[in-house]
Amino acid sequence: MTKTLKKTLPIILSLLGVALFTFIAAKAGIQPVMEALGKVGVGGFFLLVLIQLVLDVGLGLAWKAAVPQIGLARLTGARFVRDAAGACLPFSQLGGMVLGVRATLAGHQARDVDGEDLHWPEGVAANLVDITTEVLGQIAFILVAILCLVGHQGAARFIWPLMGGMVLLSLGIAGFIWTQHRGGSMVRKAAMFFGRHIASDWRESLIGNTDIFQARLESLWGRPDRIMLGAIVHFSCWVGGAAATWTALELLGAHVGFLSALAIEGVVCGIMSAGFLVPAALGVQEAAYVALGLIFGIDSQISLSLSLLRRGRDILIGIPVLLGWQVVEMNRLRKERATLAGTPDDTVTSVLKKARTSAMAGAAGKDGSSHQKAEKEDDAAFATAPRVL
Repeated sequence: MTKTLKKTLPIILSLLGVALFTFIAAKAGIQPVMEALGKVGVGGFFLLVLIQLVLDVGLGLAWKAAVPQIGLARLTGARFVRDAAGACLPFSQLGGMVLGVRATLAGHQARDVDGEDLHWPEGVAANLVDITTEVLGQIAFILVAILCLVGHQGAARFIWPLMGGMVLLSLGIAGFIWTQHRGGSMVRKAAMFFGRHIASDWRESLIGNTDIFQARLESLWGRPDRIMLGAIVHFSCWVGGAAATWTALELLGAHVGFLSALAIEGVVCGIMSAGFLVPAALGVQEAAYVALGLIFGIDSQISLSLSLLRRGRDILIGIPVLLGWQVVEMNRLRKERATLAGTPDDTVTSVLKKARTSAMAGAAGKDGSSHQKAEKEDDAAFATAPRVL
């Protein structure tokens, strides 16, 4: 029953999201939406893409602030993959997190800043800490957005549900932090969860090293100043996202203040977080933008265009990122296979050459002692040679 639900729930939520998206698009009208998008133009669209790329680098900096043991380039690349998976693939945000863990360990030689090899315990711990600091920054951002929403007509229907949701989210993140500190069995369950979604050899590495996993978490949480810095940088990136929304609205011809754009973006993020199980927040994102836009006097056509711009931007960034990540993974697998295939043959060849040299030396020897010595070397060489079928 549970397995069937896990398989069917994403499909059901996706179909509901498609239905909601279709309803919103039909109500807004295709022609007005196309006219609104035409105001942005190619140059305006690529400006939005550039702003998002800057924000993505900022997200990498936020991760680096909380997890200084791993290089900035690796963390930024993993963050790109995690977001691209959530935006472009038919996964919920949980699926994107699993791919983010794998991307943290991508490449043939995954090492930290000290040159130590990175394994699944380090990758999962780093992602859990980054997700936690991001949620902390998001809570602060949504609270600021709620304050910007106060006083607007019709805002009450969003304020109180969001306040209740923030209380629940705060309690949840507090429990999540406690679990990472002293979870014990909960940490093992988290390892089991990630283990069920990865390859068998990696699964054994993760589940068999839960003590190391716990130690990595405790070492990261042993620097609360780093955790706080990561949350602050994440909050700054959320505010930067509001600036991107304000820019998009200006390009679409909806002239609202920055605080209004911040309120829209913050509340939309809160609604999308509540619907995190819906793949790519399909339909949820559009409904949230349209509903919030009405409070600030923004036509539904412009709000829907804003959502479509966001999706187009994420796809334009996400598809090349996912393709690049696949190239890195294929190169890594190819090198590993070449190493596994080449090592036994090289070893056998080396040993046989050594045996042949010893035999020739024995045959050329002039006395019996050199001949016996050569035979012993041949026997030792044969004994150490690997058995290859």
